[in-house]
Amino acid sequence: MVPTGYNWLLLGAAFLSARAEISITPEPAQPVEGDNLTLVVHGLSGELLAYNWYAGPMLNVAYLVASYIVSTGDETPGPVHTGREAVRPDGSLNIQGALPGHSGTYILQTLNRQFQTEVAYGHVQVYEILAQPVVMANSTALVEHRDTLRLLCSSPSPAQVRWFFNGGPLPVSVRLGMSPDGRELTRRGIRREEAGAYQCEVWNSVSVSRSEPINLTVYYGPERVAILQDSTTLTGCTIKVDFNTSLTLWCVSRSCPEPEYLWAFNGQALKNGQDHLNITSMTASQEGTYTCIVKNPKTLLSGSASVVVKLSAVAVATMIVPVPTKPTEGQDVTLTVQGYPKDLLVYAWYRGPVSEPNRVLSQLPSGNWIAGPAHTGREVGFANCSLLVQKLNLTDAGRYTLKTITLQGKTETLEVELQVAREC
Repeated sequence: MVPTGYNWLLLGAAFLSARAEISITPEPAQPVEGDNLTLVVHGLSGELLAYNWYAGPMLNVAYLVASYIVSTGDETPGPVHTGREAVRPDGSLNIQGALPGHSGTYILQTLNRQFQTEVAYGHVQVYEILAQPVVMANSTALVEHRDTLRLLCSSPSPAQVRWFFNGGPLPVSVRLGMSPDGRELTRRGIRREEAGAYQCEVWNSVSVSRSEPINLTVYYGPERVAILQDSTTLTGCTIKVDFNTSLTLWCVSRSCPEPEYLWAFNGQALKNGQDHLNITSMTASQEGTYTCIVKNPKTLLSGSASVVVKLSAVAVATMIVPVPTKPTEGQDVTLTVQGYPKDLLVYAWYRGPVSEPNRVLSQLPSGNWIAGPAHTGREVGFANCSLLVQKLNLTDAGRYTLKTITLQGKTETLEVELQVAREC
């Protein structure tokens, strides 16, 4: 009678032998979790009474999967039976819906009619269908040369890991620190060229899974602050502009994110927070030093650039423009002088040609005004040589002449024809 239960295991131990003829191979050879796995036995001979299957490193009852009596087909589960294992009459072990936990060493022990035992060893690796990993970062927005980047590839699987940067394999550099298991990356003193999309991938022999990208931003700058003319032309230290023309100054720099802007004119802040500054109808009063100050709100760094804007030589030519150009009786008109001499000594306005009886008023170097014979009490002079005529009447129409004298004694005479329309 064949011993039942585990009794024959102890009896068979006295006759234990190992023969190379018996071998165990898994089918399929590289099983994936969920596969029906069979540990096929080769080389069995003689009339066998029973089989014992163990899932463990040694013949020990604690590792017994199942015992099988050949004559009756009775199977007795052991301590490590998971409910998925079944012994076949030919000695093979079938595992339904194998799991990664079924990986390891398996031992088959046979018992023949002479109550002799033989053993065979096999190994199986059940590969996991890998879940998608997740890249975790200490921060996705870092400051260049100051912050340290730490990335962790989080995955429940012990599979191998590799990293990708902007869709390609992550370049290995001396600045790249990686943990022994490859799951953690460290980059000290992060640089701007290291900004981009990072991914990790877990893989085994039968499965591979890549994470969604995590996008890293590296803040830097501002650097190389400069002022451009009309957004494309690099300026020098000085820009010369024709009189009454317009100019746009653009402030550029290397910065991430876009910096904050502040413009100043001759050291005085302007109410402008844009990356450009418009100068319209250029006059002498707009000559001076324009400065752009930029500040990065993330790095807390700042920079500036300055340029001097001057009227071009042609621009200093003087001209007179009535404002409004065609006034009506009862209105005020200003004979506006554009491009008046900077080194002005004295000037005088005349009603008609230059002669003392026609002089309306003049200004002395002291700044005092002197009314002339043609002054009606309605004319007012300005420091820029302009003349205001108040409450026009039709007799105010006609020619007006301006005479200027510079400190060097240069004399210039300009005329303008004033038209006064009748009030409707």
